[in-house]
Amino acid sequence: LGEAKNLPTYPGPNKMRDCYCTVNLDQEEVFRTKIVEKSLCPFYGEDFYCEIPRTFRHLSFYIFDRDVFRRDSIIGKVAIQKEDLQKYHNRDTWFQLQHVDADSEVQGKVHLELRLSEVITDTGVVCHKLATRVLECQGLPIVNGQCDPYATVTLAGPSRQSEAKKTKVKKKTNNPHFDEVFYFEVTRPSSYNKKSHFDIEDVDEVDKMEIRVDLWNASNLKFGDEFLGELRLPLKFLRQSSSYEAWYFLQPRDNGNKSLKPDDLGSLRLNVVYTEDHVFSSDYYSPLRDVLLKSADVEPVSASAAHILGEVCREKQEAAIPLVRLFLHYGRIVPFISAIANAEVKRTQDPNTIFRGNSLTSKCIDETMKLAGMHYLQVTLKPIIDEICQVHKPCEIDPVKLKDGENLENNRENLRQYVDRIFTVITKSGVSCPTVMCDIFFSLRESAAKRFQGDLDVRYTAVSSFIFLRFFAPAILSPNLFQLTPHHPDPQTSRTLTLISKTIQTLGSLSKSKSANFKESYMATFYDYFNEQKYADAVKNFLDLISSSGRRDHKSIEQPILLKEGFMIKRAQGRKRFGMKNFKKRWFRLTNHEFTYQKSKGDHPLCSIPIENILAVERLEEESFKMKNMFQVIQPERRVLYIQANNCVEAKDWIDILTKVSQCNKKRLTVYHPSAYLNGHWLCCKATADNTPGCTPCTGGLPANIQLDIDGDRETERIYSLFNLYMPKLEKMQEACGSKSVYDGPEEEEYSTFIIDDPKETYKTLKLIIEGVGTLEQEHAQYKRDKFKKTKYGSQEHPIGDKSFQTYIRQQSEISAHSI
Repeated sequence: LGEAKNLPTYPGPNKMRDCYCTVNLDQEEVFRTKIVEKSLCPFYGEDFYCEIPRTFRHLSFYIFDRDVFRRDSIIGKVAIQKEDLQKYHNRDTWFQLQHVDADSEVQGKVHLELRLSEVITDTGVVCHKLATRVLECQGLPIVNGQCDPYATVTLAGPSRQSEAKKTKVKKKTNNPHFDEVFYFEVTRPSSYNKKSHFDIEDVDEVDKMEIRVDLWNASNLKFGDEFLGELRLPLKFLRQSSSYEAWYFLQPRDNGNKSLKPDDLGSLRLNVVYTEDHVFSSDYYSPLRDVLLKSADVEPVSASAAHILGEVCREKQEAAIPLVRLFLHYGRIVPFISAIANAEVKRTQDPNTIFRGNSLTSKCIDETMKLAGMHYLQVTLKPIIDEICQVHKPCEIDPVKLKDGENLENNRENLRQYVDRIFTVITKSGVSCPTVMCDIFFSLRESAAKRFQGDLDVRYTAVSSFIFLRFFAPAILSPNLFQLTPHHPDPQTSRTLTLISKTIQTLGSLSKSKSANFKESYMATFYDYFNEQKYADAVKNFLDLISSSGRRDHKSIEQPILLKEGFMIKRAQGRKRFGMKNFKKRWFRLTNHEFTYQKSKGDHPLCSIPIENILAVERLEEESFKMKNMFQVIQPERRVLYIQANNCVEAKDWIDILTKVSQCNKKRLTVYHPSAYLNGHWLCCKATADNTPGCTPCTGGLPANIQLDIDGDRETERIYSLFNLYMPKLEKMQEACGSKSVYDGPEEEEYSTFIIDDPKETYKTLKLIIEGVGTLEQEHAQYKRDKFKKTKYGSQEHPIGDKSFQTYIRQQSEISAHSI
């Protein structure tokens, strides 16, 4: 989420606005930025990443203006259809803000059955009646926090319009089941001896008629009921078949011309990256996965499949992300990184440039530290970063940027104290450094010391170039990118963090003349505080500890790791004998030891559930309490804690992390009740005893390692996609291997971009990769063909009006002889 510009002025004397931006799946909010005050061009600069847990039609972004006294007002929105997301994939784009009204907020689908039949009256004449059955709706929008929907059905033609017939109102649900039938007289009674169902006049009239279904939210407000969407169906399609049943996407009303120009509301800059992975079962990936996992053992490593992926990808980062995740999942990350790092060190001529480039090695180590070191950062830096963000001490030491009333010496002292405290927590945190990172650092240290035996400092700089320059310094500079803060810091805090990050980076680099590292004279002056030997000794001791192979096991002194926290709504568990089982907002906190809740952040816990007492964590069906995004934490003696998360993404995150952290519990349940126990029985299976064993199998297990939730097959699928995308380069590399093995002269320019140490071995690996990719490509093509044959337009999965499915049909029709 970049920035907005040219927002309309506030209609008061100030004219400025306090705006924030939300990210929504259809209309469900899943993320909110910080508020930028007093601006018509607010800069957000925030990143949001999530796994999407459900189907959606639009990814929407709303700009709100905060109002202290009333509900925040919407300025405008950007809505991108799911099928258009690829158009804007991974590039900065300015979008015009659109007006928000009832028509722009339509979502959801309706299930209808229509039947046209002849009816013979008592007097022997025939007329035609239409039966319209409104079965159910799904995914209707929630308006002002509630949804009490009903439908109206009307038969309209050029010369008449029937009275609207109305279903019952369904309270507190956006997935209502109506199952109501309405009858309409379509044609005038006529004599029964006609050959056709309709006479000429009737046929013309029927062709112009349409059935109209409108969905409304029954509102208690004086403004009347809110429009939720409509459907208009011409009756002429019933002439081929007298009955028809299908799902339809609801549509906005056709309002004709819009009075306001689209550029009235300003614009929003976004960069959206949307990926969809179609993953097969594990056995499909065996050949490609086996070739990749053997990479660490291939001699030379430049002939391995993983190294080849790094060579053919446009950006090394593209290759590093799935490779690191795959190797971490299968416990092969340390030998793989050791092998590629060793090869890179051998190619490095100057010890001062060791691991300074954007090579596959450095990108893979960055990615590993980001995944394995996230909790390490939380316990080391989060408390002091939180304090810096909340206290706002002035730390500006550039005399030119000093504000009125600020004292340069005081600011220097504030900054020195912060740097000292952060330096101390980092250099004393060696014992908490994750084992996988320590093993990699040990390997880097050994390779560097062996290659540059005359340089005694290289064993330190090889490690510090990662732990300080590429891990701690960036986390201090941009704490929001490392989940240390929820939002991008304000400008003053950001400046303080920049100054701290620069100093920590220089302290960790161990270069000889530190002050010369700074372009700015004020930084060189400030750094004089830290030109003592004790700082260099502390860095070396820390680097020794995190890169020594005989590091003591710190599991026994493990501190509780905070995994997730936030407000949610919970239902009383009935621990008190009397009192209502009502719903209350509580602050929830999960560590790797316990799951607790309290009234608000920092209070004493009202309830604590040890991790070993979490026997299952499962979703709760909506009809239990007529509330969405609910889940249940099942404890011994069938005690259940019912919790409502803020949105579908939050619910999935909590369920996943609670399941992972309790995965190894010996008494985990195999069955559970998907609905609640209310009014003397379970709503799901109608059993009356509250201790009845569950009626539904618990969902499948997840990896027990709470730090890494990785799907190995999905990562292999991504690597296949990259190989497939860069197939021309793989073929070019094969040609380069052939050229090198028969011709030993100067290298041809088009082949010089590849690192090929052993043409024969590299060619062998390339052959295996191309075969594995070809097989998977055939499987994908076959799957698409089979799916295309089985898919029905108008089904619940692909309602009529599904544009992404229409695009899919077009694509398949071009490559297939099948038609629907």
